[in-house]
Amino acid sequence: MQDTGQMIKQYFIASDFDQTLSFNDSGVVLSELAGIPARVFERKVAVLSVQNLVQQGGELTYLLLHDPEYRTHVRKEHLVQAGKEVRLKKNIKKLSDLLGSAIEGYRFDLHVISASPQEVIESALDGIIPPDHIHGTQLIYDSSGHVESVVRVNAGYGKVAVLDDLQNKFQTGPERIIYMGDGSSDIHVMLHVNRRDGFTIAVSQARKIAPIAKRTVLSDDALSVLVPILEEIVGWDTPRIRAFFEAQGLVIQEWDRVRADWLTIAPNVPQQLAPAEAAPSERTSNAIN
Repeated sequence: MQDTGQMIKQYFIASDFDQTLSFNDSGVVLSELAGIPARVFERKVAVLSVQNLVQQGGELTYLLLHDPEYRTHVRKEHLVQAGKEVRLKKNIKKLSDLLGSAIEGYRFDLHVISASPQEVIESALDGIIPPDHIHGTQLIYDSSGHVESVVRVNAGYGKVAVLDDLQNKFQTGPERIIYMGDGSSDIHVMLHVNRRDGFTIAVSQARKIAPIAKRTVLSDDALSVLVPILEEIVGWDTPRIRAFFEAQGLVIQEWDRVRADWLTIAPNVPQQLAPAEAAPSERTSNAIN
């Protein structure tokens, strides 16, 4: 409970959805629900990635709008149902509640910014995150429920644009912004937040994202992101963080700090010199003979 007479520090937290608050790629769930095998979706996404035709994270929207198989099989009702079938991480609702009022002197307002369709995220987080705190890709449907056009795709740099709009709306200083994500589609927004003295959290050890984020935390529980926030933003030490969790009826059973290095080791095979690259002494000797 916050002391109403105390000055409260307001922070804005933006989170990705797919594999940040969930374990699934919503595109895979949606594809299988519409009768399209996951391997087909993954193959199509891989082709788009090689072509650099869309920003990373925007592949599903492109398929919904342009791919004949997806235009034929996927309707709005499938997006809503896909959200209900997405497997979420534990304690997202509790995370939102604790961030909002349980940390003395601080208030953290949690929003979701994602390239996933708005309908998928709202359905998945129904009763957990308010719809006006969810900022997914906005689609327009025809009378039969098929995707007709796109209003806005929140992928790649599109997340930066959404975050800037929300910052202006809520009049939040850039140093009071926290972003958490898991993959390549979060690179632009993490670099943007870091450059302006905000705070970034990676929830995976993906090679492209972990070195950019200021902290990385791995867990199947959404509450895990509280640890770097309480340490780096609020300034609490380990005993106080453990006591906070215990006061909420929770226990941190395992807390391992690991530094990860990615190495590729290859055998050191000396390359044979070409005739033109022979040592000077060899060239002189050959000339004399």
